[in-house]
Amino acid sequence: MKARKVIIMGAAGRDFHNFNVYFRDNEEYEVVAFTATQIPDIDDRKYPAELSGKLYPDGIRIYPEEKLVSLIKENNVDDVILAYSDLWNHTVMDKASIVLAAGANFKLMGHKITMIKSKKPVISICAVRTGTGKSQTTRRVCEILKNKGIKAVAVRHPMPYGNLVAQKCQRFETYDDLNKHKCTIEEREEYEPHIDRGTVVYAGVDYQTILAEAEKEADVVVWDGGNNDMPFFQPTLAITVADPHRPDHEIDYYPGQVNAIMADVLIINKVQTADIKNVERVRKNLKKINPNAVFIDAASPITLTPKEDAELIKGKKVLVIEDGPTLTHGDMRYGAGYLAAQDAGAAEIIDPRPFAVGSIKETYKNYSHLEKILPAMGYGDTQTRELEETINNSDCDAVVGGTPINLQRIIKTDKPIVRVRYELQEITKPDLEDLIEERILSNLTKV
Repeated sequence: MKARKVIIMGAAGRDFHNFNVYFRDNEEYEVVAFTATQIPDIDDRKYPAELSGKLYPDGIRIYPEEKLVSLIKENNVDDVILAYSDLWNHTVMDKASIVLAAGANFKLMGHKITMIKSKKPVISICAVRTGTGKSQTTRRVCEILKNKGIKAVAVRHPMPYGNLVAQKCQRFETYDDLNKHKCTIEEREEYEPHIDRGTVVYAGVDYQTILAEAEKEADVVVWDGGNNDMPFFQPTLAITVADPHRPDHEIDYYPGQVNAIMADVLIINKVQTADIKNVERVRKNLKKINPNAVFIDAASPITLTPKEDAELIKGKKVLVIEDGPTLTHGDMRYGAGYLAAQDAGAAEIIDPRPFAVGSIKETYKNYSHLEKILPAMGYGDTQTRELEETINNSDCDAVVGGTPINLQRIIKTDKPIVRVRYELQEITKPDLEDLIEERILSNLTKV
């Protein structure tokens, strides 16, 4: 039988995973190309032969998504698989229309053929959009398990933007590991807070290999999701986080709505800073699509570290830096740093755009909704240097860092950087500890 020709549309994450678990060594299909978007500088490389299996001795080329139609026609492609996340439902159908008009089938892959079954219990933390509060929820889950004497290992959704062979299976336990693996700012934002709390983190490209390694040292595997993608592992307890600062996004974005429907637990986060009408709107939407889930209201109170640093903000001109993906394809206009600057009495939150250079300036062109916020873009050394130059160019007295990391480990500046922190606090009962005790720990005890 002639193999069906396939293109996988991705962003260096779900696309590689779907290939690894379904298409690699599958003689019924020929993957002729990957396409890439969302992340800068990932669209001119190969998925390497070392990871591609016996059918692809030369690897598989990765192209910009803009070349999708020509690739379909030139290769007489049968099927195009959409394999990335944080897309408006309307955008998904726009892409489907383009693919169908070019003559190929447009497909999405479900969890039956993409989720890996673990030997250990798995708690998954996913979201309806990026920037809802997955990270602090994951930290909270790991903290609960640690306090119960249970060894939790976090496995993070992939961010392999460098050497894919070297990134096949990565383990992070110390800051030296971050340097060894040449982590980007985005990776550091996810790994550092776990390292600070003594939680081992795995990530990379091949999640079958990664899961096997994590299972060797974990009592419970905690899936730390990225964007609003579905988990790669079959969850024992599925938690999905929603954001009342973006009401209706829980039913308007792919695949966040899938996560909401599949969830055992739905957390409505940030209720302390959101309009109560939006909180209830989100609750109504979620109850309609998943009435059987357990609902938890939660806050993510914002604090400055140290508290005395608030004096560096009060009455001053400040530059606010926020988590990059939350602002860019997450569509947020502000984050924890902006709210902290307001609360601390900043005289002015400056517009960073006049000071932006290189790819940072290009980011503002691509995401025109950003105004008085600097996204912490740092996908590689060049972009990190451009972020540093943008900060140093800025006419401000201080910098408010709303990212989860200490930027001073990476950025050299004579401007004081005030760190903003936020941790999850459940407000309603049952809370996460109750549910983990009931759904996870009781079964561990039986075993």
